[in-house]
Amino acid sequence: MTAYIPRINAIPYDVFANPAASILLPIALAKQTQTTYLAIKQPPLRPPPQVFGPVWTMLYGLMGYAAHRAVTKYPSALASTNEVRTLYSVQLGLNLLWMPLFFGLRRPVLALADIVSLVGLNGYLTYLYFSVDEVAGWCQIPYMAWLGFATYLTAGVGYLNNWDISESKLAKRV
Repeated sequence: MTAYIPRINAIPYDVFANPAASILLPIALAKQTQTTYLAIKQPPLRPPPQVFGPVWTMLYGLMGYAAHRAVTKYPSALASTNEVRTLYSVQLGLNLLWMPLFFGLRRPVLALADIVSLVGLNGYLTYLYFSVDEVAGWCQIPYMAWLGFATYLTAGVGYLNNWDISESKLAKRV
């Protein structure tokens, strides 16, 4: 049973119906900011900046393909197709919001709140996807793993930088 989800503007069905559009939309919306990334104190296990582009490209592709399969298959007993589309749209929005919160506003605490919400919402979406299509569910697993790792990195950066990665604070380190 799904909780009430108010009607909000979800990504149009035609995007989900087209596998290429489902895969390319999130890839086209992603960007990377390396200057700030290199200036902040990082937790152990942080990958080099050049890893993020290929990893996120693969994850966005899997995410889009999973959404395509989940929406175009038969409806879930747990949620309607419209509810799945809305949840996917919200999670994509949260995903895209992380970068401006972290790199634009330089607010790691807000970025951490965003990513924790993203993990919870995607955990639920993964559960829904498995109820509709096993392939769609499995396509979410690498994304869930990466979100867990990204949550660790976000929290680690926040903690190691006293939750302040403002330009003035980073300029003092150089």
